[in-house]
Amino acid sequence: MPDWSYHVIFKPFLSKWSPEVSREFIHQSMNRIASLPGGQHLIHFLGREEVSDELMVKIEDITFPGCVGLSSKIDPRLTGLKGFSHLGFGCIEIGPITKEPSEEYTKPTRLQNGNIALPEQGERAGLAKTLQRLEDSKLVQPAMFQLSGTNVELIEIARALKPYNGVYEIDYNEIDFTNIDILRSIREWKSIYVRVPGNQIEKVDLHSIIPYITGVVIDEVQGLDTLANLAIHKEAMTYCQNEYPSLRLATVGGVKEPDNAIQLFNHGADLLFLSGEYVEVGPGLPKRIYEAINDSAFQEESRGWKDYFLFGLFIMIGGLIALVLSLTSIVLPYDESFMQLPREELLLFNERLLWFMAHDRMTLAGTMISGGIVYMTLSYYGVKNGLLWAKQAIDIAAIIGFLGILLFIGYGYFDWLHLLFWIVLLPFYLRGYVKTKGIKRTPKSRNRRNNLAWRKGVMGQFCFVMLGFSFVLGGVIISGIGVTGVFVPTDLQYICMPADLIHSFNDRLISVIAHDRAGFGGAMISVGLLVLMSALWGFQSGNTWLWWMFLIGGLPAFVAGIYVHIMIGYTTFIHLLPAYIALALFFGGLYFSKSYLMGKYSY
Repeated sequence: MPDWSYHVIFKPFLSKWSPEVSREFIHQSMNRIASLPGGQHLIHFLGREEVSDELMVKIEDITFPGCVGLSSKIDPRLTGLKGFSHLGFGCIEIGPITKEPSEEYTKPTRLQNGNIALPEQGERAGLAKTLQRLEDSKLVQPAMFQLSGTNVELIEIARALKPYNGVYEIDYNEIDFTNIDILRSIREWKSIYVRVPGNQIEKVDLHSIIPYITGVVIDEVQGLDTLANLAIHKEAMTYCQNEYPSLRLATVGGVKEPDNAIQLFNHGADLLFLSGEYVEVGPGLPKRIYEAINDSAFQEESRGWKDYFLFGLFIMIGGLIALVLSLTSIVLPYDESFMQLPREELLLFNERLLWFMAHDRMTLAGTMISGGIVYMTLSYYGVKNGLLWAKQAIDIAAIIGFLGILLFIGYGYFDWLHLLFWIVLLPFYLRGYVKTKGIKRTPKSRNRRNNLAWRKGVMGQFCFVMLGFSFVLGGVIISGIGVTGVFVPTDLQYICMPADLIHSFNDRLISVIAHDRAGFGGAMISVGLLVLMSALWGFQSGNTWLWWMFLIGGLPAFVAGIYVHIMIGYTTFIHLLPAYIALALFFGGLYFSKSYLMGKYSY
C-alpha cells in the first residue's frame, strides 16, 4: 500500500477505529491481495518497492536484499506476513516465537509528541501458527526469528525453523550464561543475534558469547520518542564498535523519516527495523529511505534513449499534423473514398456531423501531442539516466498503443494512414527496446523529512495517480462505446439526429466515426498509462523534470479537448464533466506536488 493511498484514502477512517481492528484490517487486506493470482504484481505496480543491488547486505552466508527491515511489533499475529514480504523490506523480524501462542492484546500507546509506541509484550502467534504462516507466505527475503522460551524450548523452536531462510535472535535476558552450549547448538543451524535495549548496552557483557553470535540488535526503549531512541541508538552503536568490533549491528525503531535512517547507517548500522513510526508515517517509508540513500549514487548515461526519444518525437509530429487537419479539411480523401461521400454533401446533410468528427479528431491530436511529449521526457530524463521504471513505462504504454490498432478491425474501417504511421514508429521503438534491455537503476530522492512539502507531495501524487487512472478508464469506455453504440445520448442531442437516420443516409459514415473513437480511445489508454506509471513510479523529490512533464505534456490534451467543444458549440455540462474533473486533478496535482518535486525544503 503506497503512501498516496494510505494517507489520503485509508488513514482518515482507520484512525477512527480501534488500533487492533484497523491493524488487522490493513494486514489481512494486504495478505488477501498478495494471495490473489497476479496480486504480487499488483502490489509491485502500485508501490514499486524496488531495491538497488548496491543496497544488499551480506552477513556471513545470508544476503539481505535491502538494509531496511520490519519489526515484529508491527505484525505480531503474522496476519500480513505475505503482504509485507512484497513491500521492499530486506528482512522481516518474526516473534517472539514461543512454543505456545498468546492472545493477550496490549494496546499501543501514543506519546505526548504524537509518536506511537508499540508494546514489547502481548500477542504471540506460537510455533505451530508461525510455521503455518511461513509456509503460506513463501517469504522472498530472510527472516529474523526471535526465539523465546526455556533452554529446551529454544532448541525445539530453533530446530523447527531450520528449513527457513533467515537468522535467529534471542533476547539477552533469556540467555542462560551457565549453559552457553545451547548457543553453540543453535549456532550450528543459523547465525544468532542478541537483542539488547539501547540504554542497557553498556550494562551487559557479551564477551563470553561472542564466539557464538554474529551481531547485536539494539532495541528501542519503550516510552521514548523517535529522536530520543535515535540518539540512544547512535551512542549504543559507538559503544559496540569499540567494545565488540567483530559484531554486526541492527537497530529497532528510532526512524521516522529518511534522515534518521541515514544517520544510523552513517553510525555503522548494517540493518534497521522500522517500528511504531512505520504505522504513523506510512508504508512508503522503506522506499523513501532507499531513494534517499541512492541520492548520492553516480549515474552514467545509458544507451538507447535516443531511439525512444525519436519515437515520442514522431508521435508528437503526427499529433501536430492531425491537429492541423482537424482544424481545416477534417475528413481526408481516403475517408471520402471509403464513405463514397464528398465533404460538401456531408455538410449539406448535417454540418454538425462534420464538426462532431472534428471534435473526435482534435481531441485525438491533442492526446497524441501530449503522449509524444511524455515519451520524449521519459526518454531524456529517465531512460538516459538508466532508470528501469521509465523504460518499463514507455514499453507498456507503447505496446498497448501498438495493439490499439487492432481495435480498428472491429470498427469496420481500417485506414492505411494509421498503418503507415505505426510502421514508421515501430523500428524506433524496437531499437530503443533492444538497446535499453540492460538498464536496472532504481530512483533517487532528495526527500529527508516528513515536512509540509512531503505531505503536500503525497496529495499531489494522489491527484496524478487518479488522473492517469481516469484517462485509462475513459479510454476503455470510449473504445467500448465505439464498438457498441458509437454515440452517447448527448452526442445525438448535439447532432440533432438519431443514429438510424445517419445510417440510412450513409451506411459507412458511422464506421468512420467509430474508427475515430477507436483511435482516440486507444490513445487515451496509452497516455493514461504513461501518466499513471510516472505518478506511481517516478514521484521522487528533486525530479523537477517530472513536474514540468506533467505541466507541458498535459496542456495540449486539455486545451485541444476543451477548446474543440467550445469551438463547435458542444458544451453540454454532463458531457464535459469528466474533463472538468480531470482538469481539477491536473491542476491539483501540479499545485500540491510542486514544492516536493522541485526538491525544495527536503533536507
